[in-house]
Amino acid sequence: MKIAGRRAHLEKMESVVMTDIILNMFIFFFISFSLLYTFSPYRIKKLEVRLPEAASARPLEGKGQVNITINNEGVIYLDQEHVAKKSLREKISKRYTQNPGLGVILSSDRLVRFKDIVDVLDILNAVGIKNLNIAATSEK
Repeated sequence: MKIAGRRAHLEKMESVVMTDIILNMFIFFFISFSLLYTFSPYRIKKLEVRLPEAASARPLEGKGQVNITINNEGVIYLDQEHVAKKSLREKISKRYTQNPGLGVILSSDRLVRFKDIVDVLDILNAVGIKNLNIAATSEK
């Protein structure tokens, strides 16, 4: 009479446990990376900025304008392209040399730290921009 040992049973359980661990890791990483990709700030197509209100706000028209947007986290966008503060001066001065009548529209969220706005204004002043407009919505 031959009695089966416990070794075969343990090998089957180890493979099930390893498969379960690998599948759980796959699901975890799949969900993590898909969330990181979905909520990446570099994928934002439309910037949501809550502008402050002003009584004299009116729409602007004209050519040769650049839009600089600062969101509530202090991230700077140049025409909806993410830009670091260090490279903002370089890009603005390049556009300003091509078009000396360049106008800038500065849009910032109402929750932005004032220091971030001053930093951008300082860059624009150093480049020599004279035509500056600050975006606001009309009061209700």
